[in-house]
Amino acid sequence: MSGYLLGLDNGSTVIKAGIFDLDGSEIAVARANVDVLSPHVGHYQRNLDDLRESNIQVIKDVITKAGISGSDILGVAITGHGNGAYLVDSNGRPTIDGISSADSRANDIVQEWYNNGTAKKILPYTLQSLWAGQPPAIITWLKKNEPDVLKETRWFMSAKDYIRYLLTGEIYIERTDISGMSLYNVVEDRYDDRIFSMLGLSEYKHIFPEVKDSCDICGRIVPDIAAATGLVEGTPVAGGIFDIQAAILATGIVEATEKPKLNIIVGTWSINQYLTETPKEDEHLFMTSLCAKKGNWLTTEGSATSASNLEWFVSTFLQLEKEVLKQEGNSVYEICNSAISNTSAEDTDIIFLPFLYGSNTDSSINGTFLNLRMRHKRDHVIRAVYEGIVFSHKYHIDKLFEEYPDGLEVVLAGGGANSRQWVQMFADILQVPVETTEGCELGALGAAMVAGVSVGAFDDIADAADRMVHVKERFEPNIGLKDVYAQKYLKYLNYIEKLS
Repeated sequence: MSGYLLGLDNGSTVIKAGIFDLDGSEIAVARANVDVLSPHVGHYQRNLDDLRESNIQVIKDVITKAGISGSDILGVAITGHGNGAYLVDSNGRPTIDGISSADSRANDIVQEWYNNGTAKKILPYTLQSLWAGQPPAIITWLKKNEPDVLKETRWFMSAKDYIRYLLTGEIYIERTDISGMSLYNVVEDRYDDRIFSMLGLSEYKHIFPEVKDSCDICGRIVPDIAAATGLVEGTPVAGGIFDIQAAILATGIVEATEKPKLNIIVGTWSINQYLTETPKEDEHLFMTSLCAKKGNWLTTEGSATSASNLEWFVSTFLQLEKEVLKQEGNSVYEICNSAISNTSAEDTDIIFLPFLYGSNTDSSINGTFLNLRMRHKRDHVIRAVYEGIVFSHKYHIDKLFEEYPDGLEVVLAGGGANSRQWVQMFADILQVPVETTEGCELGALGAAMVAGVSVGAFDDIADAADRMVHVKERFEPNIGLKDVYAQKYLKYLNYIEKLS
């Protein structure tokens, strides 16, 4: 079989499309921004008509960039941010703007569930923490505050399931996505009336669609989408996959092994995860969800404490340099990489707490620089931002493992993987080897792998990984920095404790 695979990645603010050959080469990538609407404090929404047009545009753009015909594309699959809520009526029209997983309007509802024991009651079934951006909290908030929206709603979908509906006209929800929403029995892999009842949402169970697997063909490209994008009518569209699951697939981690391989995603969220053969229940862990490969579970620790903090710093303090470098065809992150190269771990004791968008320890703590002195230069501050983000990842990883297993290795994904200096810092702080893989859009690659399995280009997910995933570079830890970073990390933890 020959041809290409199209992966779509619908993130919280950026949509990416990637076309890949069957050996995993990234032929072309296209991107589009989607405006985030915030009509009230804590409300984060997206206009779904704009979302549709942006997806159409990136598909059209990536086919043009690749210089291929739509008939060369064997299959399509979509990944996207998990949770949030995309609600439509019986005609498929939105009953409210799409609600992002960053939405926090339902914080009080979640707190009540923890206070009254609901969170503890559902944990043995859902295996994950409750938080405001999940469907149970959002739907409960709508029930209390905008009940007419739910009266008009016929179907609930995730972000990527909504886009698949637009491409195919078929409405389903995919199992890796629904298994991360605190509404699904992750142990038994099914909807469970007990969960809906304990959450007080039994009356809305009917809005949740039939569950499909990642590699199931869940429809085909409809005529109007074909005309608008350059795809061929009837091209198969797979079920798709939750974005954190797409990322771990695209790093070649497809099944649980005796010595776990850890996937770190340095993106908007700090995502740290590995695969297990048995579901893991722990009230202190963030999430356990189902995998594309049945018989495996993904255990995840995460929070909004990663590269979004660096993006804030760059936008706030390096905006002029960013514009100048962009005009020259260069990236502002070259300044950041130089800052790390020009300083050392011993140069400064500045500690940065990367809590601009929320904390993974105490919600009352905000983003903070500590130990700033007159002698410090911009490079020292930039290094502190990078180190603080790695420390936050380490905090999550230490929750995943009481002690790191012998032979633990890490595969790094996300925007941070593009900085060799930052990847080396991860290896030095964690004191384990860290690998990166080829390609810049791993979410789209993971979706393309799923598309390939669905159309028979690969036997299964493992076969797709063997063909499409390639290690780019391996970074060994600097043993000489072990004690230096251990002391810095201890200061990081001590400051958090003092501020709590």
